[in-house]
Amino acid sequence: MNAPPSPSFWKRNGLSLVLVALFAMFLFGQIMAGYAAWNEDRLGGHLPPETLAIYLTSGHFLSATFENWESEFLQMGMYVLLTVWLRQRGSAESRPLDPAEEEERVDPGPTPAPVLAGGVWRWMYAHSLSIAFLVLFVLSFVLHACGSWQHENDERGMAGKPLISLAEHLGGAQFWFESFQNWQSEFLAVLSIVVLSIFLRQDKSPESKPLAAPHRQTGT
Repeated sequence: MNAPPSPSFWKRNGLSLVLVALFAMFLFGQIMAGYAAWNEDRLGGHLPPETLAIYLTSGHFLSATFENWESEFLQMGMYVLLTVWLRQRGSAESRPLDPAEEEERVDPGPTPAPVLAGGVWRWMYAHSLSIAFLVLFVLSFVLHACGSWQHENDERGMAGKPLISLAEHLGGAQFWFESFQNWQSEFLAVLSIVVLSIFLRQDKSPESKPLAAPHRQTGT
């Protein structure tokens, strides 16, 4: 008997491919809209417009981009960690309240090398997802801080005000306003899916419980 054909590359990777395409599309939209807005600000400050290449190194672009990335990585990293220890009765996003109800599924296939190596390699691999999000958050936070500082000095320069140091910028309200306005929205989004998945369903989604599942059922 012939073996069934293996799924196509698209079927195996459709979710990530679509997400990459959407990311690229919206990033392009952000760049073009931000570039136009930035040059409008420059013209308003009696400065000549700059090229797109210059814009991509400007504080306006760097601050806006990494301000959002920073909050996204914070959200996902905290979500990964909080769901290790905390539960929400009835939520599809929570582990079961009773540890005895948990089932760890391991499909046939090669075991990842760090697991076989054991010791510190196994420990690092066991926490690699949260470590990766932490590293991405820190990098984005630093780039946001530098971009935001550069952008504030650009605006101060156009207004004829003295420039400030990075420490002064970090001690001011603007940088933390930019951060907190994004952080709070990310945790609101996580809260919404945790709570809404108690009562609402999306057929065939792994983020939803089965349609016939009672509201009190916890996990998918």
